[in-house]
Amino acid sequence: MTRRVKALRVAAIAAVLGTVLAGCGSPTSGGGDAGGPAAASSDGDRTLTVYAAASLADTFDQLGKDFEEAHPGTTVALNYGGSSGLVQQLTEGAPADVFASADQKNMTKLTDAQLNDGEPTIFATNTLTIVVPADNPADITSFEDLRKGGVKLVTCASEVPCGSATQTVEKVNGVTLEPVSEEGSVTDVLGKVTSGQADAGIVYVTDAKSAGDKVTTVGLPKADQAINKYPIVTLKDAKNTELAAEFEKLVTGPQGQEGLKKAGFGAP
Repeated sequence: MTRRVKALRVAAIAAVLGTVLAGCGSPTSGGGDAGGPAAASSDGDRTLTVYAAASLADTFDQLGKDFEEAHPGTTVALNYGGSSGLVQQLTEGAPADVFASADQKNMTKLTDAQLNDGEPTIFATNTLTIVVPADNPADITSFEDLRKGGVKLVTCASEVPCGSATQTVEKVNGVTLEPVSEEGSVTDVLGKVTSGQADAGIVYVTDAKSAGDKVTTVGLPKADQAINKYPIVTLKDAKNTELAAEFEKLVTGPQGQEGLKKAGFGAP
């Protein structure tokens, strides 16, 4: 075989290998620009985990969907519960990116544990009301009726924001209530009323509104003496602090504020 033939074969093999190697290169390498499909695929799907007070469920469900639409490839995982229980989970190491509390007391527990990235921002307020089943079997028409014999009243536990606010209302009215059970979240209280397991419950006005015609509301005297302020913050160990900060801005910005207003929340 001549040297010329050998050289041609070597060149052909080199060309084939070059094509194969080019095809095996990094997706972000090569001539594509940073905004192209290859660059986008390198990021992969992202999950933003938000721990939020149970009373925020309806509003945050919608805001989560809005956020996902604005951030393709991002999933918003929402974990709802009583604020005190959520803080306990976070201090014990549960992974999350954002925390929204139904009161400042539980947010302070989180900041005292130095789990926050930046200062919390107040984004909403809420007050309490009495709810009874639509047919009102115990014929409750006033705050005083909650103390009638045989009335099955349900409230939030004292460590939960709605429970702490209930205690404040009791104090300013000079009354001590005797609930048959104390629940770990306001949605649990509402659930017992709507299912007929309780004659009455004390919940946030937003929860009463979300229940619609399943409940009837009864005025709670001096409820304005126990207004809960809702703070939100990005967490120090957030996997994606930029996404977390953007979600926080959505909640505190015009779009989030409009959604919260529709749900019955007060302004910050």
